[in-house]
Amino acid sequence: MIILASASPARLALLRSAGLDPKVIVSGVDEEAYTAYSPAALALELAKAKASAVASGLDEGLVIGCDSILELDGRPYGKPATAEEVLERWRIMRGRTGRLVTGHCVIDVPADRQVAEVSTTVIHFGRPSDEEIAAYAATGEPLGLAGAFSIEGRGGWFVEGIEGDHGNVLGISLPLLRNLFGELGYAVTAFWR
Repeated sequence: MIILASASPARLALLRSAGLDPKVIVSGVDEEAYTAYSPAALALELAKAKASAVASGLDEGLVIGCDSILELDGRPYGKPATAEEVLERWRIMRGRTGRLVTGHCVIDVPADRQVAEVSTTVIHFGRPSDEEIAAYAATGEPLGLAGAFSIEGRGGWFVEGIEGDHGNVLGISLPLLRNLFGELGYAVTAFWR
């Protein structure tokens, strides 16, 4: 049994389109309670915390925990909660290049084993006008999303390109996840439905 410790519809959709049918159990971890020395370290700690919180209540399964953070000039940017935060974030991001870091953690519950790693994708942001940013913020789409955008939604209009794993921008890297499964002794193909 595969368990996704995330409320992210994008992560769930990507896993389903790739052949898995995970059960979703949201961790309830308070992301604001965590700090780390770098955005990548913070994403990894949050992924571990989410996976551990869910695994602690189970007797079986592989639990996948993830967390994504946008890094710009070495500074972490989490999920905006208001339209005003979206506006401010996009004024900072436009015309710039950032890194979306996603921490991944997989816990093999019966074996009590854990593996974790970070995937990074470089994002080249376009230069949307103030009017375009305001219209985007008004849709509500960027609220609660790492980096204040959804590349597969309306935010995709404002991303000029990426370097790295596209899935990582959606919140989960399939190649990295396959490697983590392998470290635990599992072939991802065994879980295809």
